[in-house]
Formats: sequence, structure tokens, C-alpha cells
Amino acid sequence: MKNSSEIWDTVEEKSQAFFDLSDRIWGMPETNYEEFRSSAEHALLLEQEGFRVQRNVAGLPTAVMGEAGEGGPVIAILGEFDALPGLSQEAGIAEERPLVAGGNGHGCGHNLLGSGSMLAAAAVKDFLTANGLKGRVRYYGCPAEEGGSSKGFMVRAGVFDDVDIAISWHPAAFVGVNNPISLACNEINFHFSGRASHAAATPHLGRSALDAVELMNVGVNYMREHMSSTARIHYAITDAGGAAPNVVQARATVRYLVRARTLPELLSLVARVKKVAEGAALMTETTVRSEIISGDANLVGNTPLEELMFANLERLGPPAFDSADEAAARKFQETFNAEDIAASYGRFGLKPKKSQGLCDIIFPLDAGDGTLVGSTDVGTVSWVVPTVQMRGATYAIGTPGHSWQLVAQGKLPAAHKGMEHAAKIMASTALDLISNPALIEAAKSDHKARLDGTPFVNPIPDDVEPPLPEKNNA
Repeated sequence: MKNSSEIWDTVEEKSQAFFDLSDRIWGMPETNYEEFRSSAEHALLLEQEGFRVQRNVAGLPTAVMGEAGEGGPVIAILGEFDALPGLSQEAGIAEERPLVAGGNGHGCGHNLLGSGSMLAAAAVKDFLTANGLKGRVRYYGCPAEEGGSSKGFMVRAGVFDDVDIAISWHPAAFVGVNNPISLACNEINFHFSGRASHAAATPHLGRSALDAVELMNVGVNYMREHMSSTARIHYAITDAGGAAPNVVQARATVRYLVRARTLPELLSLVARVKKVAEGAALMTETTVRSEIISGDANLVGNTPLEELMFANLERLGPPAFDSADEAAARKFQETFNAEDIAASYGRFGLKPKKSQGLCDIIFPLDAGDGTLVGSTDVGTVSWVVPTVQMRGATYAIGTPGHSWQLVAQGKLPAAHKGMEHAAKIMASTALDLISNPALIEAAKSDHKARLDGTPFVNPIPDDVEPPLPEKNNA
């Protein structure tokens, strides 16, 4: 289609500035709600591109939004830029070599995610201006996807209320339209309080909060047999009550991450976990207080949007990786095992190929059975706005998620090519929607039908505040 090829040309013409942005973000990895430099870099480039920029979106100091265009439908393109702790790694080296011991690293490719989404938004902006089209494109720079659930707080604040369609992507090993399956989740602290005492002289006077944590963990582990096979529960003791064994622990905290396939199932499972906590407190004569930290809804699919994005993918084809890209990918594959590579193919319902470093296909719609999935705060957006996502190939097949290998590949030419490819698809999908209002109406009808009879309940309650750094809570 003429419009698609034109906007793809625009993406190519603009891409270098956004490759540079991605590389800068890679070099300043910042974690949940501390992405001050990364957010500032995104805001600066938005201003340079001529967007109307809003900072401190939804009261989140590192959230930024840029809007361009006038009238017409509002298309949101979602970006992220947060990193992960403990994954510092030298770029381009197929050997674990931290730049900073214990430092952060972009182990989920969010340096590419945000930059690629902004590139798509900038191309749409330029096309609207050049052709005198009505419509608005917004880039949402969303912090803290890795456990911070910023999009849930943004939904709660109403910043998506006037959006017609939301588009996003995520770096991956393969290219295609994301099968819209994810796990709804809540991250919850359970704070137990007991009574301290001398563990030898007066043990009968003590009431151990640590005992309560241990009993809760046992109870939840027994509960696993009696919950859905697609649900997941993980926990970590974040406060064991001290290091002295001769003191009965008067306090202890365990953090739970509860996941389920649907939002209603999540709410039911969280209620059961809370009952186990109450039972542990009863058994130990302690008290317990639960505190929700974050939460994501499951993804809601949208057939018209997915078919539209897939049609653009079929027209464009997969990324044009060259022999040098392939050779670099195979060097990284030498650090993987056979299970890593098989799992990478299996996640997208594909049969493994021998001696293949990078993706050269587009995986089919609805690929994969949804068993190898996690959680994303894009899910919360998808309950209030018709949403579509793609996967873009930016790293070697078999690369484990949240790994030093993924960090190391974040600045390679293949990563840039995959990012540009994803930007082309998001831009042409957005342009199709702006140019054909009937597509937007079809997407909204599909969205309404899917949610019929299932009211949206934000997994982040109204009284929960985002876990901002202390210096920003003043």
C-alpha cells in the first residue's frame, strides 16, 4: 500500500536519532521509578521532534507523554525505558563481563522498546503534518514496567480515557503479532507482628512473626494443588526479623507475587492467599497486615487490530538481517543450552531449526499455547482501550529473558534493525487506523464484546500509592 511504503521510508529517514537514543538509555540503566535521566532523554527528543510534551504524567515523576496533531482519533503508542538490577554487562561481548559489579542492565530490551515506539510516533506525526490529516498521535513513556505497574497507576489517573487505540511492541527473538495472553498479578507484602522475648529464658512469652511467615509459606505451598494449572505464586522473605537466633522475632515480612490467567481469577486467588496469612497469624498468635505494592490485569485481545497489524507485517516481511548479524547471534548461542533454544521456538509455537541465529520469518497469528507467559502492565491498559502489540526480533534465538546475554546484545546492529522494523509496523498500523475510522469502530466493538459482563477492577486499589523513591515522596 502506498501509505505504508511512504511511512516506512519516513521511519528509515528518522531512525538514526532514535538508535542513538536507545544506545544512550542502554548506557544509563535505571530501575523502577528512578529513570530520571532516561525520562529526561525521552522528553528532550520529543521536544526536538515537535511534540507537545507533558512531564510528571499521573503524578509519576519519570512518566512522560508527547502529543502531536489536531482533531480526529487519538492513537497511543506505548514505550518503556526501565532496566533491571544486577545485570550490568559490557555491550557486544558473548561473555559475562559486568561493567559495574552488581549494577543495573537492560535485560528486557526496554532501551529499544521506548526508542522504537517514539520513532513510530514521530513518523506518524510527520506523515499527518505532510498530508494535512486529522488525528493525534501520542507517545506514552511509561516507567517501572518491571514490577512497578506504572500503567496501572496511569489508567487509574485517567490518562488513557480519551485514547481510541493503544499500540505497543516488545523486543523478542521472533517477529509477529503478540498472542494476547498474559497473567494478571498482584504483588503483596504480608507484614506479621508478634512479641519479642529471650528465646532460651522466656520462650513461652514470645510470639514469633517469623514462624507465621514460615507457616504461611507452607499453607500456600499446599494450596498449589488446588488452584488452576495456569496460576503462579512466588514469594520472598524480605524481612526475617533480625539476625539473632536467641531473640524471638517480633516482626517479619514476606512478599508474594500472585498470578492468574484472568482478572476475576486473580482476585479470587488473592483472597485465598490472604486467608492463609490470617490462618498463620491465628496459629502463632501474631497479627498480619497485607499491603498491595503493584498489580497488572491480563491482556485483552482484539481481533480486528491483530489482523490489521499482521497484514502490515505480511506486506513488510521480516527484518533484513545480514550475515554479520547472523554470525554475531551464533556467538551468543554458544552460551545457551539446547533447552534455551527449544523454549524460544516453543513460546511461539514454532519447530526448532538447526544452525539459525536470528529470526527470518513472521510467526502466525495466535501462535503458542500461552503456557510460557508472564505479566505486563500493558494488560491493564487493554481493559480500558482496544490494544494491540507485536514482538520484534532484536536478539539471538534462545536468549534467556532478563539475562546478561540480552543486555550484551542491546546495542548490536541487529537490535537496531529489529527496532526499526517494529517502528515501521506500529507506524503503518497507526496510519491505517487514522485513515479508516471504520477500523477503529470495529476494534471498539470487539473490545466491548470481549468485556461484556466482566467489569474492570483495577488490580491496584485506589488507596495504593506508587512505590516512588523517598526523595520524591516529600
